[in-house]
Amino acid sequence: MNQVAPVRFADPDACVEATLSRVGKRIVLGLPVGIGKPNPVVNAFVRRAVNDPTLSLTIVTALSLRAPRSHGELQRRLLEPFTKRVFGNYPELEYVQLIERKRLPRNIEVIEFFLEPGAWLRNEHLQQHYLSANYTHVARDALKRGMNVVAQLVAPPPAGEMPAGILSLGANPDLTADLLPQIAAMRASGKPFVLIGQVHRELPFTYGDALVASDTFDFLVDDAKQEFPLFCPPNMPIPTTEHAIALNVSTLLRDGGTLQLGIGELGDAIVYAAQLRHQQPAVYREILENTGILERHRRLIETEGGTAPFDRGLYGCSEMLVDGFLDLYRSGILKRCVYPSARLQRLLDDGHIDEKVSQRTLDALSAAGMNRMSYVDFNELRDVGVFRDDVQYERGMLIAPDGALLAASFDDPAHRAAIAKSCLGERLRNGVLVDAGFFFGPKGFYAGMRALAAEQRRLFAMRGISFVNELYGHEWELKVAQRRHARFVNTTMMVTGLGAAVSDGLEDGRVVSGVGGQYNFVAMAHALPEARSILCLRATRTAQGRVSSNILWSYGHVTIPRHLRDIVVTEYGIADLRGKTDAEVVEALIGVMDARFQEAFVAAAQRAGKLPTDFQIAPVARTNTPENLAARFAPWRERGLFAALPFGTDFTEEELVLARALKGLATEAETWGGRIAVAREMLSADGSDEWRPYLVRMELANPRSTRERLLQRVVIAALKRSRLAG
Repeated sequence: MNQVAPVRFADPDACVEATLSRVGKRIVLGLPVGIGKPNPVVNAFVRRAVNDPTLSLTIVTALSLRAPRSHGELQRRLLEPFTKRVFGNYPELEYVQLIERKRLPRNIEVIEFFLEPGAWLRNEHLQQHYLSANYTHVARDALKRGMNVVAQLVAPPPAGEMPAGILSLGANPDLTADLLPQIAAMRASGKPFVLIGQVHRELPFTYGDALVASDTFDFLVDDAKQEFPLFCPPNMPIPTTEHAIALNVSTLLRDGGTLQLGIGELGDAIVYAAQLRHQQPAVYREILENTGILERHRRLIETEGGTAPFDRGLYGCSEMLVDGFLDLYRSGILKRCVYPSARLQRLLDDGHIDEKVSQRTLDALSAAGMNRMSYVDFNELRDVGVFRDDVQYERGMLIAPDGALLAASFDDPAHRAAIAKSCLGERLRNGVLVDAGFFFGPKGFYAGMRALAAEQRRLFAMRGISFVNELYGHEWELKVAQRRHARFVNTTMMVTGLGAAVSDGLEDGRVVSGVGGQYNFVAMAHALPEARSILCLRATRTAQGRVSSNILWSYGHVTIPRHLRDIVVTEYGIADLRGKTDAEVVEALIGVMDARFQEAFVAAAQRAGKLPTDFQIAPVARTNTPENLAARFAPWRERGLFAALPFGTDFTEEELVLARALKGLATEAETWGGRIAVAREMLSADGSDEWRPYLVRMELANPRSTRERLLQRVVIAALKRSRLAG
């Protein structure tokens, strides 16, 4: 905290000049992950560096978001109206544009620790300036690189919700909250450091570690003209593959447990499957039986998860607060409140107490070994609502609201009765349903967060990433008590035959995305009692018309080493790898891989001496084909279940159909056979009314040139091919 109020600016350029006057012309600028970047301020720094080669600007950040890019005329026609409608006048990050054009000047360096997945494989600057680090180590590494400026969006409180002088770090306390003590120490030692906030009134006001005094900041950019639409990726259609993976995952969720969830189609599908389990338990059970999931994995489901509704509910401990957590909350699944007291949390989860405070609470504390209260014990219990706010503690005695002195002791039933009569609160308080480090999502998610009443928004606590992603520290005992039966669900690209996971890069060294917090959560799953790491992946991938297995015998890059293997889930089932021998791991992975690749996989394992020469693939594993999977889900889709967009989307119906058709066209164009088939379809393409809504959307209903007539035929051919593909 500063001793003076922050200097306020309406103009980002003026803020940049003030920053330079404080820290000099070598700027190492830390920016938050995702939507918390103050784009106008960032762009002002970039323009200043572009115009002044003597200024050195290093940006340390992750997930530099950009509106969808189009490649080719048809994509442009599809995406431009959508981007204009959904993203509005979102200001692009100018350093991203410079990187895209390969025009970044020598005095600007951009270091990212997590990249937009798959987007920068061919960009030399970002490949060379990628910082490989666990999420929990990023703040340390940024300071080591000389970070002397941090800038981020902040939210003012809704009218009447908080006293003056309070701001929220909104979507991104993840790194800033962890940095604040170190920033204070640097300031105290005389080292120049500038903390900049840009006020954004549409950013949801969040609680937890996100609450800060306004004088924490040196400078605040506060001008409504500088505010802009928050980045809002739309919900994407969920294919059958993701629904199948999610259905398997949903059986591993333990009622009364903990959930980590990621963004995207798989996260949405897991939320949908959990809702199905909770709201339609009979149908859910029937689906599990008919798809063979129960038969294959009954023992694992009974010991680790369940199929019954979530009576006790789930608590979210998630690196990212995804919009699915709001859906789980509205569905009555996200309802396991956790409290800032390890001893009370254990008593609550074990059923010795409930959230109503009574003499039963004191009896349970006594039975658990708390006979005399220290001052620290008293403050802990009062903070969570066991004692009324007007009860005091002094020299081993409680001072009741009426002034009576009572021994701060639970060892005698009479003492407990006397305390219960005059000192207890009504219900436990200051509990939360989710602890998360950052968020972003579709428009509806931000609106939903803003619409929550203050007491509801407090249930979604935003935290420093060190709290969420790791156990060690002074709150270790509390985290262990809160994170019971944790299921840390993440995605991976590939899994090797001995259980290592490939999640962030390719074997030639190129980075696809980043480690992020995946290693943190895998390690935590092994450190916590009752916890499991669940890594999900599609069994296959298709590139240039060729289908390949994502379960490989070996691969030249690893994100999660084999000794941390745990649970792997594909659309074909669950492989429990924890505590298994190498041969058992290989056999379990064969059970969840595509049947087309099993024989070659077995042969590789046998050559390595990891399977006996007489090994036989189980008959049930040989049914792992896309056709069988589609057939298993078809009856349920016909009944309206497993919809592509169960939570809606910002795409129109025409845009969804066109996107699917053009994606199919691009896939077919990767092979000669596909190109010939499309060409034949173009020759027979007709402009019937059936296609008119889609042609209108693409501005090709009335072609005005030979080129547009050709594009019209391409679109009609793509639509016809897509319809034939189902």
